[in-house]
Amino acid sequence: MFPLQFRVRIVRLLCVAALSCCLAGDNTIGLSVRPSQRMQKLPSHTLWTWQRSENLSAIDPTTTAIAYLDQTVRIGSSVKRVPRTQGFAYPTKAVLIRVVRIEVLRDAKLDRAVLDEVVEAILRSAGARSAALQIDFDATRSQQEFYRRLLVLLRRRMPPALPLSMTALVSWCSYDDWLGGLPVDEAVPMFFRMGPDRTRAADLRVTEPVCGGSVGVSTREPWPADLQGKRVYVFADGGWRQDMPLLEGRLK
Repeated sequence: MFPLQFRVRIVRLLCVAALSCCLAGDNTIGLSVRPSQRMQKLPSHTLWTWQRSENLSAIDPTTTAIAYLDQTVRIGSSVKRVPRTQGFAYPTKAVLIRVVRIEVLRDAKLDRAVLDEVVEAILRSAGARSAALQIDFDATRSQQEFYRRLLVLLRRRMPPALPLSMTALVSWCSYDDWLGGLPVDEAVPMFFRMGPDRTRAADLRVTEPVCGGSVGVSTREPWPADLQGKRVYVFADGGWRQDMPLLEGRLK
């Protein structure tokens, strides 16, 4: 009989090997996971609508949701809310996801008082009803701990049944390991406008489980190869008035 310490080591090695096999893949997405219970009620396709006047009345609300920019929260010497000023048309039964963008200015002080103020600003909706809340924050490495604390406090103060989503840089879902344990129902890796990551896009694979159930793409950039079983968010680079025809045949 092998010593207990040796047996424990073997079990750990086997677990690591099994996990590696599960994460292997031939495309830039790689990992696939089952969506959270809160997310399962939402359609599998979502159109992002930013600060533009749009007409999305023609979408099928049974298959396609709308994630609309509700407001931008700017953190500087003070916390400022910038509500959406452009309206958008949508079907009566459309599923709406409220998006709040966070921007941090150079003179920002990310302390506990600011944290409370930002969470309060996020919870103050400036727009229509919503079936989920999504946070869009391109946090730098030095801002990630603040972002983590923000999400924890936000989840604590949100209605329990309301899904909490976040957008994510592909690097966060691949090699920049900090999303583990966040109280979100999904993190949406954005495979567009990737900046420095674009040069290594072919080598990037989603390995963070919270990123495995969804993907963000744009109308005018290449899409990852395998989107089967994933919730697909689409951003219109030229606005939906121009780019809606570009979706034909791409969302199935």
